[in-house]
Formats: sequence, C-alpha cells, structure tokens
Amino acid sequence: MLRPKVPINPTPNRTFVPLDDSSAELDVQPVAPVVCQHQAPAPPPVVRGGVHLTAGATVAAIGAGTAAVLVIGAVLVGMFLAISITAGSLAVVALVARSILNDQSKR
Repeated sequence: MLRPKVPINPTPNRTFVPLDDSSAELDVQPVAPVVCQHQAPAPPPVVRGGVHLTAGATVAAIGAGTAAVLVIGAVLVGMFLAISITAGSLAVVALVARSILNDQSKR
C-alpha cells in the first residue's frame, strides 16, 4: 500500500513510462536536445612554489618559535605554581581552623 510504483525501463530511450497502468494515450512530443552554451574556459591558476626562506629567515623563525614556547611554558609553570601554593595555604588554614574548632568544643 505504501510502496511507490517505480517504472522499469531497462534501456533508457527518452520515452515516458507512466506509473499507472491506465490505457489512456498521452500526447508526447519529441524534445529538442539541450545544448550547453559555455564560455571559453578560464585559464588555469598560476601555480606558485612553496615558501622560500633564506638561511637567516630560517634561523629567525626557529628563534621566534623557541622564544614563544619558552614564554608560554614559563607562564603556564607560573600559573601551576600559584595554584599549588594556594592549595597548600588552604590546606594549612583548614587544619588550623579544625584544630581551633576542636579545642573550643572540648572546653
């Protein structure tokens, strides 16, 4: 019931195959072939070589990359150190606060 009716046309020859089995004659007229009217193809893009670095530019690029890695590393290590010092300080404060609260509850 819900299956579509698919026409079977083993050799396509530009003829219309109706989906239903009606015996009504259809007025089919031949269709003129479509002719594409393209303009001249665009010229191919210019192929450029890769980046050419001189020896000095290569050394400068390596030096800049190394400096960037060292600066970023120092910033990250500094942040990690600040976090660890803060965590240690909070642990000490928690121990002191617990000790003070335990002493007051015993009195």
